[in-house]
Amino acid sequence: MTESSLIEVVDLKKIYRTDQVETHALAGVDLSVARGEYVAVTGPSGCGKSSLMAILGLLDNPSSGAYRLAGQDTATLRESDRAAFRNRHIGFVFQSFNLIGDLTVAENVELPLVYRGGLSKVDRLRRANTILSEIGIGHRANHFPSQLSGGQQQRVAIARALVTEPDIILADEPTGNLDTRAGESVLQLLEELNTQKGATILMVTHDMQYARRARRIVLLSDGQVVDDGSDKRMVTLHGESNAPIHFSTGS
Repeated sequence: MTESSLIEVVDLKKIYRTDQVETHALAGVDLSVARGEYVAVTGPSGCGKSSLMAILGLLDNPSSGAYRLAGQDTATLRESDRAAFRNRHIGFVFQSFNLIGDLTVAENVELPLVYRGGLSKVDRLRRANTILSEIGIGHRANHFPSQLSGGQQQRVAIARALVTEPDIILADEPTGNLDTRAGESVLQLLEELNTQKGATILMVTHDMQYARRARRIVLLSDGQVVDDGSDKRMVTLHGESNAPIHFSTGS
C-alpha cells in the first residue's frame, strides 16, 4: 500500500455458492484509491459493482484477496470491531435515502454520532446543523423527511455521511431515485465536496453520463477491472461525453 493510498484492493474475489450454482461476482479486482480522489465505478448490470461496494463498505467479506482501508488490513478486524471501524472511516450515501421518518432532519444527521458515542446531544446537533448549513439545507433542519423533496432528502443523506468526518464517502447510485434536476444538484454537491473540501469519494453508478462527472472512471465487466483512467481519457476512448457507452460483455 502506497503512502497516499486510502483504499488498496489486491486480487479481490467474491464467489456466491448455492447447491447447484457458483457465481463469480468479483474475479480478481485490483484497485487503489488515493486520498482526495473522486472515483466512479461503472459497468453493465451484473458486472460486480454492488459486490465491490459491499466489501469496500465492510458490509460483506471477500472470498479471497486483500483489502486495506486507511492502513488497516480489514481481514484482521474482529466482527465486533467492524461496525466501529466502519463508523469511523466510511460515510455511506445510498440510492434509497434511508432516513428515519419520525426523526427531524438534524436528528437523522446526528445519528452516526450517537452510535459513535462521546459527544453530548447539544454537541451532536451543533455539528449536524453546521454540516447541513454548509451544504445549503440548514433551513430544513427541524423538518421531517416527508416534508422534503427527493433531492433535499439525498442532501440530508450526504450530510449524515459527512457528519463523522469519514476518510471516504461511498455513494451507491446516489441519483437513482431522483429526477434529472435533483440528480444534477446532488452530483454538483459531490463535485464541490471533492474540489473544495478535499473529500475522497467513490461512487458506483450504472450510468456513464454520471460516471463522467468524476475525475477518474473504473470500468468493471464480468467481475474484473477492464479500464481505469481519467474522465478525459475515457471520452477519448469511448466517445464524446454526450454519447452512449456500449459496454463489452466479456472481460
